[in-house]
Amino acid sequence: MLEIELNIIHNMNSEDYMKQAKSSFVDVILTSPPYNTARNSMRQDNRDRHEGRYDVFVENKTDDEYIAWTVNNFNLFDKVLKKDGCILYNLSYSSENTHLIWLTVAEIIKRTSFTTADTITWKKKSALPNNMSPNKLTRIVEFVFVFCRKKEIKTFSANKEVVSLRSTGQRNYENVFNFIDAKNNDGVTKLNKATYSTELCEKLLKFYALPNSIVFDPFIGTGTTAVAAKKLGHSYIGCEISKNQCLYAEERIRNVDPQ
Repeated sequence: MLEIELNIIHNMNSEDYMKQAKSSFVDVILTSPPYNTARNSMRQDNRDRHEGRYDVFVENKTDDEYIAWTVNNFNLFDKVLKKDGCILYNLSYSSENTHLIWLTVAEIIKRTSFTTADTITWKKKSALPNNMSPNKLTRIVEFVFVFCRKKEIKTFSANKEVVSLRSTGQRNYENVFNFIDAKNNDGVTKLNKATYSTELCEKLLKFYALPNSIVFDPFIGTGTTAVAAKKLGHSYIGCEISKNQCLYAEERIRNVDPQ
């Protein structure tokens, strides 16, 4: 069994890490996995061609392969996630592949112990690239799916505050809307052209991560989830198959001061 180290990024496949790790040690899983929406993932004759969105990972799965890969990851999430933990899973779609996001979420619900507790709309600051479609709308939002175990949908952890009590003793909670306005990313790099947003991660963790949580990102890339976790005083664990992205992330994290 793998010894659990905190505040570290492992240069390894996350599935291998989770298989070797102990059970029930993660409070929150926050990640933005590869979407499998690159143009070469749509075409069988391009499956061996490197798209160039990432320095190592290639988006070349068929829809069925991508769904099976995602379901396998969620079954491993079930192993490492603590009771009443949650998964914050950012997915989007492209003009070339508008359906895969919905098929994937449906199969997670059907074939794993998880269900969607909420769907958060993330509105970005800008919409790029420019829309070239004569009939599709310009996409300025993405989605963050809040997954919890089906049996824990009424108990999974969050930081909602009680604002009043009814005469019956029933609690009234603050309104926290399922809409987040946050910048697109922390800057595109040569290693990763699909980087994440620290602002978004911070806003999510402030609501879903209880104090001193362990936050796991199985596809941590350039380290954005870890940066947000460290800023907020949480511990982090990440996995990334690109050695260069691991080094880049570690340098970013070293320069972060906890709030």
